Amino acid sequence: MSNLVIIGMQWGDEGKGKIVDLLCPAFGVVVRYQGGHNAGHTVKFGDRHFSLHLIPSGILHPGTNCVLGNGMVINPDAFFEELENLIAAGVEVEGNLFVSSRAQTILPLHSILDQAREGALGEGKIGTTARGIGPAYELKAARLGVRLGDLGTGDLRGRLEAQHKRIAHELNQLGSPKIPSVDELEEQCRAWASRLAPYLKDTSRLLNQWLSEGGDLLFEGAQGALLDVDHGTYPFVTSSNATAGGAATGSGVPPTAIDGVLGVLKAYTTRVGGGPFVGELEDEMGEELRKRGNEYGTTTGRPRRCGWLDMVAARHAQLVNGVDVIALTKLDILDHLEEVPVCVGYRYKGEVLRDFPSELGILESAEPVFEIRPGWKSDTTGVVDFIDLPQQAKDYISFIEDGLDAPVGIVSSGPRREETIVREVAPLRRLTENLLDSIVAGRGRLGSS
Repeated sequence: MSNLVIIGMQWGDEGKGKIVDLLCPAFGVVVRYQGGHNAGHTVKFGDRHFSLHLIPSGILHPGTNCVLGNGMVINPDAFFEELENLIAAGVEVEGNLFVSSRAQTILPLHSILDQAREGALGEGKIGTTARGIGPAYELKAARLGVRLGDLGTGDLRGRLEAQHKRIAHELNQLGSPKIPSVDELEEQCRAWASRLAPYLKDTSRLLNQWLSEGGDLLFEGAQGALLDVDHGTYPFVTSSNATAGGAATGSGVPPTAIDGVLGVLKAYTTRVGGGPFVGELEDEMGEELRKRGNEYGTTTGRPRRCGWLDMVAARHAQLVNGVDVIALTKLDILDHLEEVPVCVGYRYKGEVLRDFPSELGILESAEPVFEIRPGWKSDTTGVVDFIDLPQQAKDYISFIEDGLDAPVGIVSSGPRREETIVREVAPLRRLTENLLDSIVAGRGRLGSS
């Protein structure tokens, strides 16, 4: 594969940061194509710890070009904070970080509106991070958005006045406190424009230029397939297309240039925020998975809801993304179990459903149908060769491959970068040599989760 999309096959938090970081040496460019600072990847260099919310993890690899695409919504203050943290840590960003001038701006008004809306919903809240993501996408669709390239232009004030009028009216109805004036917003935007100028580019043109020169692109999705605004558990979703199809529209690269999709799947399932979760464990076992897997949000710190692997949801993710190969993460979290239940169907009104329902009412009422797989009761942490896994762990992986009709090419056996198994499977054949070299070089030096 020359140009590869990495997506999450669940509700996010599958460990995409580690997989992107692992694959970076085989690519010259990493592209983030949707979302905002509501997503997070955790990466570790030795005893240093990075939490990246906007900038692709490829920035930690010298010489890798990193692009924030047009499909993103960007809070400039969040971008600058992340940038400053990287520079302070000695990470080189000059000359290899590019931000689309077509990306939408998250204004202070958006986060205020987001918080007010969530507060008004009470128990029916969606569970948004309240960082202004939804309102920014909403105003983009309404053609009232402010793109990063517009922050210093002459028609900026008119756009700000239109947004201010619309948002102030709603906030007044919600009883929200006073919001920034148009004058204050304009001053803020023009200050942002000056600081952003060195990074802003027509990134779609830049990406296509790299393609014409034979460059290889790695597309990094945020969140997961089940949070996609079209294909997820609507309305408990994010506001963008987190599925592989979003890579083309969110970057300006034609879909014909994308060669394959790698889906990241956790060995069990988690979800943050509200919404249906058929196989959720609301008992001691759920809490045990949370503690063993350190299941707390990178962006918010919120505890993640935990459950067994959901093959119904995973098959849906495979279908809508066209997943060619799977990276299975956090296998080691299940090491202690005698048995590993897997959700293989949903029972609804006496019928067992094998396909993921689109109707919210069904998802909220359905009960999981489990198949019990034998556990391996053996420590797999740090295993780097597939042959060294216990037979029951290999069988668990084969069960996943059969159920999803896609090979598991990468198995994560721990949080560190070098704690990874890379298998010789056809979709990854071109990358395997580079990946193995990268893992060997990184042992004892670099890790991520």
